[in-house]
Amino acid sequence: MAKILVIDDQRAIRNTLKDILECEGHTVVLADDGASGLEAFRAEADTFDIVLTDIRMPNMDGIEVLEQIMAVRRETPVIMISGHGDIDTAVDSIRKGAFDFIAKPLDLNRLLITIKNAIEKKDLVVETRQLKVKVQKTYEMVGESEPMRRMREMIDRVAPTDARVLILGENGTGKELVARALHENSSRARGPFVEVNCAAIPSELIESELFGHEKGAFTSAIRQRIGKFEQADGGTIFLDEIGDMSPAAQAKVLRALQENTISRVGSDKDIRINVRVLAATNKNMADEIKNNRFREDLYHRLSVIIIQVPSLNSRKDDIPMLADYFLGIVRAELNVPNKTIAPEAVEALKQINWTGNIREFRNVIERLAILGGTEITAKDVADYARPIM
Repeated sequence: MAKILVIDDQRAIRNTLKDILECEGHTVVLADDGASGLEAFRAEADTFDIVLTDIRMPNMDGIEVLEQIMAVRRETPVIMISGHGDIDTAVDSIRKGAFDFIAKPLDLNRLLITIKNAIEKKDLVVETRQLKVKVQKTYEMVGESEPMRRMREMIDRVAPTDARVLILGENGTGKELVARALHENSSRARGPFVEVNCAAIPSELIESELFGHEKGAFTSAIRQRIGKFEQADGGTIFLDEIGDMSPAAQAKVLRALQENTISRVGSDKDIRINVRVLAATNKNMADEIKNNRFREDLYHRLSVIIIQVPSLNSRKDDIPMLADYFLGIVRAELNVPNKTIAPEAVEALKQINWTGNIREFRNVIERLAILGGTEITAKDVADYARPIM
């Protein structure tokens, strides 16, 4: 049930609302004017789920109360109570952030339905915020070593621009995290971030995946498809494992970068796009170009800026921080008992050759959290860090 603040200068309406809402199981706080209502809200803004406020009140009207509440906690739904002559004002309040308005005399059913909808909206806003925090934590870059500091400095300098970036690094180093950081810190952050794993898509389908296709373009094209470049319009497209892209697709990507246009498979119509292109690979691009597996002209188009993601072996000073970070995530995700990691276990982790980088390290921490003792020891590391092949 909800905690509701009711602001109205008419005692009869305040008491009627209190009786109705408390019968529905809600907690109700009353205020007899705008100033006292705003004071009550500011004192416990985090606890109020909904505010009901009259529009016409002495000294401070409901519109001013609405504006002040929006300034303090915008996600709190505010329902305006309006008299017959206040309808135009009530409609204007919607433009200023009010959730809804209810005309006097109050309709009980309308009131309860509006409150139910307001609660659902607030719950959805809270859930969305929690999911965003979870997503941001999922893509957090952890580490304070010198290689990580240099990489962050490069990201900070490059992100605000629309420059194309080629991200290089071994498997499991976190190239996607760099791409997401570039997007989230750019002017395109509110636009889409579209990721394409070029290695996971069969060569015969990559063009359709990237550029879309028209109905009937090939046997299985039973309807029109919008490609990833169009989906990313106004935002960022991240071409992961670009070194595995087919020659035909490379030619089309090159044209898209040169002309800022694409054409769907089976169509001669050019579609203009506004997309920032980020790419990543674990391959040695000089060798790929030398062996005619990758176009040199495309490489130069993609590599306006090159960011090298350090391997875990090159930043072992970050291992204590990484161990604590992943241990916390594993505890939350797998509901394992609260565990700590002994200093000697951290030192043992530093001695390992991390060929799989952060991806491998995370898996090892998960294994230690499940199989190790209450305090993970160096013996646990010796026993479980390297499973029997």
